[in-house]
Amino acid sequence: MSGLLTYCCLSCQQMNSSKTASKDTVAALMDTSSFSATIDTKKVHLYELTNKNGVQAYFTNFGARVVGLWVPDKEGKLCDVVLGFSKASDYNNPKEPFFGTIVGPFGNRIAKGQFKLDDKNYTLAVNNGPNTLHGGFKGVHFAHWTLKKADRSSLTFAYTLPDGQEGFPGNIQMEVTYTLNDKNELMIAYRAETDKKTVINLTNHAYFNLNGEGSGTILDHQLQLFANQYTPVDSTLIPTGQLAEVKGTAFDFTSPKTIGKDINATDRQLTYGKGYDHNFVLSKEKEGEWYKAAQVVGDKSGIIMDILTTEPGIQFYSGNFMNEQVQLKNGKKDSFRTAFCLEPQHFPDAPNQPNFPTTIVSPGQVYQTKSLYRFSIK
Repeated sequence: MSGLLTYCCLSCQQMNSSKTASKDTVAALMDTSSFSATIDTKKVHLYELTNKNGVQAYFTNFGARVVGLWVPDKEGKLCDVVLGFSKASDYNNPKEPFFGTIVGPFGNRIAKGQFKLDDKNYTLAVNNGPNTLHGGFKGVHFAHWTLKKADRSSLTFAYTLPDGQEGFPGNIQMEVTYTLNDKNELMIAYRAETDKKTVINLTNHAYFNLNGEGSGTILDHQLQLFANQYTPVDSTLIPTGQLAEVKGTAFDFTSPKTIGKDINATDRQLTYGKGYDHNFVLSKEKEGEWYKAAQVVGDKSGIIMDILTTEPGIQFYSGNFMNEQVQLKNGKKDSFRTAFCLEPQHFPDAPNQPNFPTTIVSPGQVYQTKSLYRFSIK
């Protein structure tokens, strides 16, 4: 494992056809000094994990983020499938705060920034219209996580959210472990404890393009979701509480289809989200200890990404609010629908929805969940 590394600015189209040469090219172009920064008086660094197949994954302690992820495409070239920035300071951006980050203590939305626990009302920071999104203005995405453990295959970041920050009760001690194995699988394991009853829903907010960062639209990517239902939303993207069947609707990804096939269909739900920005209820089809959540195929690269999880849902976001506000590692802008997010999670607004799986964690309980991203070739 190498620390204090700067990430290079290549797309998969620019890489040499040899995996070894590609890896060497990436390493040669890294510049520690240009990535590292001091943000709010604290140092921000970059860390690397690699495997025997040449897969390279990069992370930073600022938000415990995934900065880049290079995996082989159908021609053996390394392809950067996660959007990110070449400088740590670019992540300190309130306009686009969620690239690659851990979001919490409650990922997704909470209606009107309010919830009740044991007859006590809690008021949160409202940062998304009338609602709280991804923990508020700072959440954990602008936090400086501590690198707690590191070895050749894994990194563990730790952060304690102070009691009352953004309105959430409890000193919430969180750990996130990234593990890269020789099966080209990246696992994210989450752990948390609290000293007061609270709500926790951690996930990762990576923006993916399986044809490579900055390679254009993701509308021709093929997507399958292992979900027979989804949670419809109101005009502010808060779930109504219903579980709606996907069959016969634009939300039916039970068989593989392109992301763009029905994205412009006449459907109020698509109007609300300006495309897909919805939680899907996993059908809990098992693969070993995991639930199958999603499979995505890059139409140009042939890269397949399977997502497995222990969570009951997955949020699918089709990049509807990307609008060229930031410059990515390879110099391209974050243009409209040039990336997608698939976030394994508990359901949005669960603290206010008693029929949803609970997100309440009490003192003495240990919150644990994990998700796995497996990469292969079509």
